[in-house]
Amino acid sequence: MPSPDLVEALDLLTHGELTIEGRLVDASNLTLRCRVRWEGQEARCVYKPVEGERPLWDFPDHTLARREVAAYLVSEATGWALVPPTVLRDGPLGVGSCQLWIDPADREPLVGFIPDDQLPADWHPIATATDPTGQRYTLAHADDARLARMAVFDAVVNNADRKGGHLLEAADASLYGVDNGLCFHPEPKLRTVLWGWADQPLPEEAEPVLAQLGAAVAGDLGRRLATYLSEAEVAALADRIETLRRRGRFPLPHPEWPAVPWPPM
Repeated sequence: MPSPDLVEALDLLTHGELTIEGRLVDASNLTLRCRVRWEGQEARCVYKPVEGERPLWDFPDHTLARREVAAYLVSEATGWALVPPTVLRDGPLGVGSCQLWIDPADREPLVGFIPDDQLPADWHPIATATDPTGQRYTLAHADDARLARMAVFDAVVNNADRKGGHLLEAADASLYGVDNGLCFHPEPKLRTVLWGWADQPLPEEAEPVLAQLGAAVAGDLGRRLATYLSEAEVAALADRIETLRRRGRFPLPHPEWPAVPWPPM
């Protein structure tokens, strides 16, 4: 089915009738694939009810759905459209986040465990692993401008769980990051498979985007985010943006926090 445009997608997700198709069983929290229908429009979506969120030791209970929406709002403010349209709404199992479903393109993934003897020369190695037969693999990602944008975004939102499987390339070559519930903690939590540019200069396009984003957080965007995040989390977001602008470089892994999520993919 054709994808709705942005305005139609937000209206559809907000007002449409949700029909549950099934559960994504590999997800840590209750994650349901649904059909959503409204005024002749129809699409698939991902519905994550708040009551299905598993308690975590470092994030407040029942806040992940709100963080998903906040990540979408920040993504839209960058102009990079890195997160699919996402809203907070009531549904068959109560209030939760509702995100447009992205069908991934049938292409080679941009991140993965690659046999050492097949690792492309221009890919960025992140970690090594060995299978039970002794075959060595490297967790690596492509040197791709779309991934670099995602790495900047994840540094901004302090993404604590950027797995390779959360990166979806659509048929039109757009790259999306999904499963953004573990973001916006006020303490450093960045865990990602996209460390290939650590401490390297940010892309030239990042400076005006970060400047625009910082101004937005100080204004209307910050007020909108206050609906979904705490005052301390919005303040920490502003601080991270300013730090990235001042340094002009991708962050380094935090020495007291695991750098790569588990499992990485």
